[in-house]
Amino acid sequence: MSQSPVRVSPLIKFGRWSLLLVGIGYGAFHQNRLSKKEEKVRAIEAQQKIVRDAKLAEEKKRAAEAEARALAELSKPTVKN
Repeated sequence: MSQSPVRVSPLIKFGRWSLLLVGIGYGAFHQNRLSKKEEKVRAIEAQQKIVRDAKLAEEKKRAAEAEARALAELSKPTVKN
């Protein structure tokens, strides 16, 4: 035996729909605010990446030069007495 559905009060329906819409609005607002913050963070990180990449390239260059000097020293013939 199935019972007929319970009639929900219009006040409860209104409350449910109102809370749903307020929640969606809050979520959209919060997402927008967080997206703007994240854009700023990404811009700062991009600037820092440029500087970091330049430093790494300079360190690689110095390491390669030091290695070349070390190899040149090792490849010089030694004088025997």
